[in-house]
Amino acid sequence: MNPIFPGSVDAAGQRATLGVMGGGQLGRMFVHAAQRLGYFTAVLDPDAQSPAGLVSHHHIQTSYDDPAGLAQLAHLCQAITTEFENVPAPTLQTLAQTRPVAPGAAVVGIAQNRIAEKAHFAACADLSGVSCAPYAVLETPAQLRSVQAERADLLPGILKTARLGYDGKGQVRVKTAEELAAAWAELGGAACVLEKMLPLTAECSVLVARGWDGQVVSFAPQRNVHVDGILAVTHAYEGNMPVALADRARDAAIAIAHHLGYVGVLCVEFFVVEDGSEHGGLVVNEMAPRPHNSGHYTLDACDASQFDLQVHAMASLPLPQPRQHSPAIMLNLLGDVWFDAEGQLHEPDWQAVLSLPGTHLHLYGKADARAGRKMGHLTITGPDVTSVKTVARRAASLLNLPGQDAI
Repeated sequence: MNPIFPGSVDAAGQRATLGVMGGGQLGRMFVHAAQRLGYFTAVLDPDAQSPAGLVSHHHIQTSYDDPAGLAQLAHLCQAITTEFENVPAPTLQTLAQTRPVAPGAAVVGIAQNRIAEKAHFAACADLSGVSCAPYAVLETPAQLRSVQAERADLLPGILKTARLGYDGKGQVRVKTAEELAAAWAELGGAACVLEKMLPLTAECSVLVARGWDGQVVSFAPQRNVHVDGILAVTHAYEGNMPVALADRARDAAIAIAHHLGYVGVLCVEFFVVEDGSEHGGLVVNEMAPRPHNSGHYTLDACDASQFDLQVHAMASLPLPQPRQHSPAIMLNLLGDVWFDAEGQLHEPDWQAVLSLPGTHLHLYGKADARAGRKMGHLTITGPDVTSVKTVARRAASLLNLPGQDAI
């Protein structure tokens, strides 16, 4: 693919424009990165108040499968990406008939379905050196009976819907065959995977960016802390996990991206499990075909953010190896922060938080705060890990954030 240079104008007088399917906070930060380079941007999202649509040059307010909207997006843009994995894969196929789309429909389709995703991880395990947790597919009553009778080794386990599960949604923990049957009925008999529960010691993720030519760059792995299935804290600094384990995670993520023929930014999430070895074993959990919540610290702690790399990859620009210049901790800000102990709406104490050294507040432009809704994030950077942790603990206390004991 030929590069799409920022600020360029084609023979018809049209400025170089990059498009994004989806108007949430990831789209918003992508738009800011593209505009900073000099691109025009276009967002397709049905919400008139979508965070990305509010800051883009063009906002096409249609559904993700509206033919007229897709035609307008393709007309405006020289290349198109997606900000979340639940954009219909056929929509991306349609757009790819006339415009470069990164990541492509095939890999987004894999990430949309846990069954296909785990099959992919298994297929490239020899290449990546990392496998997923033991699991079984559950789509029919016959498969349920088979699992109950023959796969007792998977219990206790977690039953996960194959589609539309994120931030802990669509997941039920089960200990017995009877609980498994009840949980599957609770999930409406939807296609699921039953995944064996493993003795976890930590969670981490790796962000890689791969170009059309196969060039790959990556960030160092970040260690993540989840509360109720939602990311609460990301630790991003040297020594956040053993070097050998971090290197293995990075190599595995790069191998997975190559195996997919991926283009764009990919986040691969891993579990660290007790296996009797010095640092523990590594198990691949899932992947996100886009920039990721755990990589938001790169906006403030690195010389190129995950969103900068997404722009470079889709526009076929050179991919610079990002350099992290400061240790960082990222705190996720959910809508709960805007409510006091009595459940009354109140404004968080930004005065106190922003008086702390090295704090970088990012709010996503969402009008209504709701419990569990991602409203923004706070990144703390500093000259050393000790000072960053000290400020992060103070900020988390001021905002009454979950996961404080893990900072």
